[in-house]
Amino acid sequence: MPKLPQVSAREVIAALKKIGFKKVSQKGSHIKLQRMTHRLTETIIVPNHKVIKSGTLRHGILKPINLSVKDFLKILKQKL
Repeated sequence: MPKLPQVSAREVIAALKKIGFKKVSQKGSHIKLQRMTHRLTETIIVPNHKVIKSGTLRHGILKPINLSVKDFLKILKQKL
């Protein structure tokens, strides 16, 4: 399994927007993103920090949307 890089909230949000997520709201330092898939709405909360902890990224952001670390790294490297 590839090692997770240290990424900021801005980088995570940019990567998630590439796969269809949109910013819905922000409350304090937490940003809510959502996307519609078939009949399912996926919601992710991203803490607005300079560095997202690896556990938060892996278990709180990537795992709930079934996105592997390998796929996440590919999305991060893509140009818009």
